[in-house]
Amino acid sequence: MKYVHTNIISKDWKMLAEFYIEVFDCRFVPPERNQAGEWLGQGTGVPGAELQGAHLLLPGYGEDGPTLEIYQYKNVVERSDQLPNALGFGHISFEVSDVKKVLDAVCAKGGSGFGQITTREIEGVGLLTFVYARDPEGNFIEIQHWEK
Repeated sequence: MKYVHTNIISKDWKMLAEFYIEVFDCRFVPPERNQAGEWLGQGTGVPGAELQGAHLLLPGYGEDGPTLEIYQYKNVVERSDQLPNALGFGHISFEVSDVKKVLDAVCAKGGSGFGQITTREIEGVGLLTFVYARDPEGNFIEIQHWEK
């Protein structure tokens, strides 16, 4: 068994994929997806499902590493504004060398900060510096740096 991917449903998958490529060094994994049909509706449980999108190879892993899958359904359902403590999937996280620099890049590319950059010693693990941010579509990202 192995972990394969995390999926984000987007309003504008190309814009969101470009954000993760530019800010977090993800890489496009061909081919671009354009899928529809009864099989997709059956598997997803969404009747008449049609979607487009792409897989992005996450940084820090080889060519067979897990991906971030960014899809856009033809018929999307709006969600209420998420908070970090809401039930369900909370955030994705990237370990970086400079938390402030990456947070600034998130904001420059249409995302936004959410929390404050914080540093804390985690006993037995090391010194953690982190902050939560939102991508351009409001999904939470934890930006973290560890000193061990």
